[in-house]
Amino acid sequence: MDNIAMLILGLFISALGIVNIMGNISTIHSYNRRKVSEEDIPKYGKAVGTGTLIMGASFVVGFAVSFLSELLMVVIVLPATVIGLGFILYGQFKYNHGIF
Repeated sequence: MDNIAMLILGLFISALGIVNIMGNISTIHSYNRRKVSEEDIPKYGKAVGTGTLIMGASFVVGFAVSFLSELLMVVIVLPATVIGLGFILYGQFKYNHGIF
């Protein structure tokens, strides 16, 4: 039960990812979506939302396996976080033409 904050954070981040995938990008900072054109909003939301969902789901799975092994938790969460950040950065550079 030491990692309950990770579970709560994972559920929250996963929910934000699902909202973004569905096309609502209002949860993303305005300076991060400032240059996204109207026709690219669904694609941008899917790219950023997928990365966010991957990271959130890894936190939830990491919480579940933390009862078995702390090392296994790290092996799941770290690569998934890197992959999730990759999706987010892809969306930022492709549709927003930069990080800011």
